Amino acid sequence: MLNIIQLLPDSIANQIAAGEVVQRPASVVKELLENSVDAQAKTIQVIIREAGKTLIQIIDDGNGMSETDARMSFERHATSKIRSSDDLFRIRTMGFRGEALASIAAVAQVELRTRRSDASRTNDELGTLIRIEGSEIKTQESVSCLPGTNILVKNLFFNVPARRNFLKTNSVEMRHILDEFQRIALAHPEVAFSLYHNDSEVYNLQAGKLSRRIVDLFGKQYREQLAYCEEETPYVNVRGYIGKPEFARKTRGEQFFFVNSRFVKHNYLHHAVVGAYEGMIQEGSHPFYVLFIDIDPSHIDINIHPTKTEIKFDDERSVYAIVMAAVRKAVGVYNLTPSLDFDSNVNFLPVTPAPRRTSDVSVESPTSEGQSRSVLRPMSNPAWSTDASEKKTSGGLDFPRKSAANWQALFEGVNPPETGATDPADLFGKPAAAEHQGQPELVTVESRVNKIKSPLVALEEIGSVFQVHNRYLLLAISEGLLLIDQRKAYERVLYDQYQTALTKRNGVSQQLLFPKTVTVMPVDYNLALELRDDLTNLGFLFDEIGQNAFLIRGVPALSVGENEEELFANLLAQLREDTGRLRLERAEILARSLARRSASRHQKPLAEAEQRGLVEQLMASSNPSYTPSGEPITTVLTLDKLAGLFRS
Repeated sequence: MLNIIQLLPDSIANQIAAGEVVQRPASVVKELLENSVDAQAKTIQVIIREAGKTLIQIIDDGNGMSETDARMSFERHATSKIRSSDDLFRIRTMGFRGEALASIAAVAQVELRTRRSDASRTNDELGTLIRIEGSEIKTQESVSCLPGTNILVKNLFFNVPARRNFLKTNSVEMRHILDEFQRIALAHPEVAFSLYHNDSEVYNLQAGKLSRRIVDLFGKQYREQLAYCEEETPYVNVRGYIGKPEFARKTRGEQFFFVNSRFVKHNYLHHAVVGAYEGMIQEGSHPFYVLFIDIDPSHIDINIHPTKTEIKFDDERSVYAIVMAAVRKAVGVYNLTPSLDFDSNVNFLPVTPAPRRTSDVSVESPTSEGQSRSVLRPMSNPAWSTDASEKKTSGGLDFPRKSAANWQALFEGVNPPETGATDPADLFGKPAAAEHQGQPELVTVESRVNKIKSPLVALEEIGSVFQVHNRYLLLAISEGLLLIDQRKAYERVLYDQYQTALTKRNGVSQQLLFPKTVTVMPVDYNLALELRDDLTNLGFLFDEIGQNAFLIRGVPALSVGENEEELFANLLAQLREDTGRLRLERAEILARSLARRSASRHQKPLAEAEQRGLVEQLMASSNPSYTPSGEPITTVLTLDKLAGLFRS
C-alpha cells in the first residue's frame, strides 16, 4: 500500500496560514499599519481602492529595511521582535510572529519599496524593490526611493477565487478597514495618519494629544463630552477619556480598550466600566470610552488569538477593580451627574421597563423551579385610562370623540357591548395586512418573526380597550384577557409600514421648514450614500455637503416630531451595528431599525380611539405576537389564570 501522507508545497501551506491572518482587506491594513508603527514611523499614509480589493498601499517614514531584511521579511516565521520563548512574555511591539507579510504575499500581488533611514544609524543612498506574486518572488533590485517603507498589496485573493467571492460589498469591507484604522490611530496619537479611499480623503489626522485625536476621528460634538480618567497602581496604570452619562448610547462600537497600546476586546473589563456608571445610564446603554491599560508584559498573554485582539491577565480581578475605580473617580471628579431624559428615549433599543412599584399588578412571576406563582398586589391609584378627549397622534391625524367605555364589561363576557361609536380614523393609513392582501410576496424578509401570521383577534371582535400606566393596553378575548405592550405594538405596525414603503418605493416625506445639518462618522457617511435609495424610499431627503456632513431636508412622515439630527445619525449607527451582527436583508435591517427608533416615544396617554386604532393596526399586521426582532408584544391571561388569582 502506498504512503498517503505528504508534505504540502510551500505555496499551499502559505495559503492555509494566510487564512488565519488575512481574513479580509481590513486584516491587511491592520498588519501593515502595525508594522509601520513598530518601525517608529511619525507619518503614515493609507491609500485604498475598491475597499482594498484592488489596492492597499501603506507609506511610512519609519526606519526602513536593508536589502537582506527586506527579502527575509517575506519568509514565514522571520521576525526581528523575538529571539527566545521568554521574549513572548515581554512583548511591547505590535507584531512578533513573523507571519503577516508571508501570509499577505501568499494571496496577493505585493510590491515593496524600502530604504533605511538615519534612525537606524545608516543612510543608504539606494533602497530595495521586491515584487512577489503568490509567495513567488518576481523581482528584486535596487531603486531610488525615500527613506521608510512603501508597500502595495494588489488584487487580494487573486489566486484564491473562492476566498475573494466571500468578500462582502465594498461598503461593508470599507467599514472594517475604517474600524482597524480608527483603533490604531487612537492607540498612537503621536503619529500623523491619513486615509484615502478611491482618491477621496477620509481622514487627515495630525499628531497631537489623545483628546484631539478623539475629536478628529469622531467629530466636534465629542469635545464637550469627554472627561479625563487616570489611576496609577504598582500593578497597572489606567488612563484615557470617558464620556458623560448622557452621551451613552444603546449601540456599541465606541468603546476602546488598549493594553500596552494594543487594541483588545474584553467583555469583563467592559462590564467594569458600565458598572462604574451604575444608576447614571439606562440598562443596556454603553458609555463612550478610550482607556489605556499599561501593565508589565509578563502579567499578560496576547498570543492566544490569530488577530491578537484577545488577551489574558494573570490577575483579572485586580484589573477589573482598578478600571472600575478609575472610571468612578473620573465621574466624581468631573461631577458628571446624569442628565438623561428617560421619558424621551433617543436610542434605538427597547425602552427598559421601569422598576416594579407597589401600585402595579403582578399577575405571574417565575419561580426557580421554572413554574409560576400568582401574586396579587393592590392598586392604590389605578391608571386605567378611558380618556375620551380628542387627541392627535404623532403623525397629526385627528380621531373622533368616543363615549367612555365601561371597564366592567371586560369581566361580564367575551364580547363587550358595542359603544355605538363610529370607527376611528386610521392611525397610520391603510392597515399593512390590507395593503398586502393577495400579494404577500411583496414582504421580502428573512427572519421567522416577520412572516405573515393570523391575527390573535378578528377585527370585528375587538371591543373596549383600556390603557394601563401609559404602557399597556388591555382588552377581552375569548380565552380571557389580552395584554399588549404599547411601545412594541407601535414598533410592529411601523415596521410593516416601512417595509411597504421600501417595497413599493412610496414612502411619504415631511419636508422641514428649516433644513438641519448633521455630521456623522466617516463610516456612517459612506453607509448613508450606499443606502441613499432605500432611505429616500422611507421618506428621508438629504444632500451631502462634504466633511462627513449632510443637509437633512425631509424625514419620514411617521417620524415627524423627532429630533431630526439624532434620528438620522442614530439610525445610521444602528444600521452599522446590525449589518455586521445580523444576517438579514438590508431592507429588513433598515425597516426594523427605524421602527424601533420611532416607536420609542410612544409610551404616552392615548385617547380611546387611538387605543382601539392601535389594536386594529396590530391585529392587521404581519405578526401581532412579536416585534421584528422577536420580542413578545402580547400575553394572554386565561380565564383559568384569572380564576386562580381569587382562590384562597
